[in-house]
Amino acid sequence: MTKEDFLEGQLLLVDKPLGWSSFQAVNKLKWVIRKKFNLKKIKIGHAGTLDPLATGLLLICTGKFTKTISELQGQVKEYTGTITLGATTPSYDLETEIDQVYATEHITSEFIIDTTKHFLGEIAQRPPVFSALKKDGKRLYEYAREGKEVFINTRMVTVSEFEIVKIDLPKVYVRIVCSKGTYIRSLAHDFGAALNSGGHLSELRRTKIGDYNVHNALDPLDFEEKMLGKV
Repeated sequence: MTKEDFLEGQLLLVDKPLGWSSFQAVNKLKWVIRKKFNLKKIKIGHAGTLDPLATGLLLICTGKFTKTISELQGQVKEYTGTITLGATTPSYDLETEIDQVYATEHITSEFIIDTTKHFLGEIAQRPPVFSALKKDGKRLYEYAREGKEVFINTRMVTVSEFEIVKIDLPKVYVRIVCSKGTYIRSLAHDFGAALNSGGHLSELRRTKIGDYNVHNALDPLDFEEKMLGKV
């Protein structure tokens, strides 16, 4: 691709590595493109944040394609992941330590599969307090890290598919297709509660956004090597 291609606009499919923030992935591509073409600046942004502990598909737009970000963010998304039952964490995932443990002996495969039905269609969901959503001009995770309690309103999201791929208690492997704004962490937490236990998200991978598939995505470091050669 040429300098003009990137300035005019490109949609880049990135497979975000574990531990990277979405911002880091965008910055890596921005640095590579600027270095390759000796550019002082280039417009670049992503369509839909992935938590550092999640991997998978991140859509990154350059140039005039940044105008399509909100449209891309609205696309249906598919995730695969692991819900670990019997314990909760304040962040609903592994970003924070386990705060409570619960019994799981009563949980059967039938109970798990039956419970997924309560999370299909349009559901009310409360976002995690450890999230980047803003309240009164401040990120929710900032309140959480300060130990301040803050009330978060529920919002309506749509879960069109909730498939149980494998059960190996306390782990439940899932595939979920959902609308924009759905927090899989909250789904894991609420799913555990519905099973009269606890639950948290222990692994997450975004596999699709609309028609875009992670199979066609490139690791940011591979993109760097492709553009700049061995570094």
